[in-house]
Amino acid sequence: MVASKKAAVFFVLLVGTLLLTACPSQTNIAKINADPDRYRGKEVGIAGTVTDSYGALGAGAYEIDDGTGKIWVATRRGVPSKGSRVGTKGYVHNGFSFAGRSFGTVMEETDRRTRGK
Repeated sequence: MVASKKAAVFFVLLVGTLLLTACPSQTNIAKINADPDRYRGKEVGIAGTVTDSYGALGAGAYEIDDGTGKIWVATRRGVPSKGSRVGTKGYVHNGFSFAGRSFGTVMEETDRRTRGK
């Protein structure tokens, strides 16, 4: 009985560790904008409200405001509508251009969860 209990505890700890290491760290936009080099090449998560968006043929960019700042998110999955609450994760880049428009610090989206207006 004791061995199976230890095995169960070990399994729970192992799964918990894998889940925590697989998830990107969630941060606020002010921290990303203050030091984008710190986040470059690392997957980060942010959440906020879509304040602007541009898209065509399933690709585009949308701006998220989390209350601490704003950042543009580049996507290949279509853009969420203005006013939507979005949780997204991706990689931070500097100097991104889309449709003739230049964006400073941008996050390249790898996954997104959207909640309507």
